[in-house]
Amino acid sequence: MKALILISKILIGLIALFHLYIAWFEMFAWTTRGPVVFSTLPIELFEPTTALAANQGIYNAFLAAGLIWSLLIKDKDWQGRVAICFLLFVAVAGVVGAITVSTKIIMVQTVPACLAILLMLISRKKQGTLQ
Repeated sequence: MKALILISKILIGLIALFHLYIAWFEMFAWTTRGPVVFSTLPIELFEPTTALAANQGIYNAFLAAGLIWSLLIKDKDWQGRVAICFLLFVAVAGVVGAITVSTKIIMVQTVPACLAILLMLISRKKQGTLQ
């Protein structure tokens, strides 16, 4: 049971780091790193969409901040609630990204978030704290 909690927290941390990376390249390296990450998009789109990417980046930074915050909350009930809330945000953002940009986003964003939610719910149910 404690192993599930530890694995879910590690996964949440990795998802947060991934969103910090996304925030960084969308906000500060869109014209250099963006074309590498989104290789299917025409290169000439990156320069004129720098402001739009920076706007997306701040939202990814908020997702990362919420996930990191969830790891720092002492109260176990609120820690779980906040983590699940932000993981749901990540999962939905991944679905939208898959619909609008690339289906690969489901695998790198939605699946890990859903896996972390599942692990958290299983561990909470085993502890008897699932309400």
